Amino acid sequence: MTAKKKLAYYPGCSLHSTAKELDESFRASAAALDLELAEIPDWVCCGNTAAHATNRVLAAALPANELAKVVDMGLDAVAVPCAACFSRFKTSVHELEQEQMRADVARVIGRVYNGDVGVRNLVDVYYDEIGLDQLKARTVRPLTGVTAVAYYGCLLTRPPEVTLAEDPEYPTRMDDLLRAMGATVADWSYKTDCCGASLALCEQSIVAGLTKQILTNAADSGAEAVVCACPLCQANLDTRQDEIAAADPSFRKLPVFYLSQVVGLAVGVPTAQLGFRRHMVPVDGIVNRVLRS
Repeated sequence: MTAKKKLAYYPGCSLHSTAKELDESFRASAAALDLELAEIPDWVCCGNTAAHATNRVLAAALPANELAKVVDMGLDAVAVPCAACFSRFKTSVHELEQEQMRADVARVIGRVYNGDVGVRNLVDVYYDEIGLDQLKARTVRPLTGVTAVAYYGCLLTRPPEVTLAEDPEYPTRMDDLLRAMGATVADWSYKTDCCGASLALCEQSIVAGLTKQILTNAADSGAEAVVCACPLCQANLDTRQDEIAAADPSFRKLPVFYLSQVVGLAVGVPTAQLGFRRHMVPVDGIVNRVLRS
């Protein structure tokens, strides 16, 4: 019998609060795919977004301290589903390539971190730790007939010198995962465009415009759903559609899923564990269609 894979797990602040459905669906889908997630004990905030704007050393030290805990756990990789947290972790790893920064961070966290822990975002976990073939083999509810777009946002792949993404401008890994589960994936122009989530409290008109552009392009491409891997993006795209529709009656609403929810649905996780009731734009039409197929 093959040993179950095990990853450290850093949920971050959003997944324990506003993005509980991402936490729940990620844990449930991982378990269904025989991937064990070991939550980092006593984890603290990664510093997004204030730390890196005020203190470069502290911004690198906060994720480095969590990565050092992963070493203590005897593990060599950590799953970081929140794209903002992933960005901070990868930036810390990049910063620690500099000798002076390593020394400064060591003084802050009280130890030397050697930088060997792999940092996996949500897409990486399914693509690299599970694999396309295994995901396809474990799919019991194919997404046949569902047309979706894969929305990566701006943090999963950029800046490329930090994320080391294979194609930072037009990534395809999430597209491949969706196809492995039977979905039709539409080609579109906005898969890595920013949704403006960081401006949500101060420039709402700008954010509404960015969000409308993304959703309109997705609909024009033939998609009936957006699949994303970032709690900031999901919240922004999901919660603003009533506002957009009120100003433009021709606007067509689209459900916005987390990748982990779609994976969980496909591999047979009970829907009660996937957080579908927390969506602002209802997802029942697509979910029920998959359940009936």
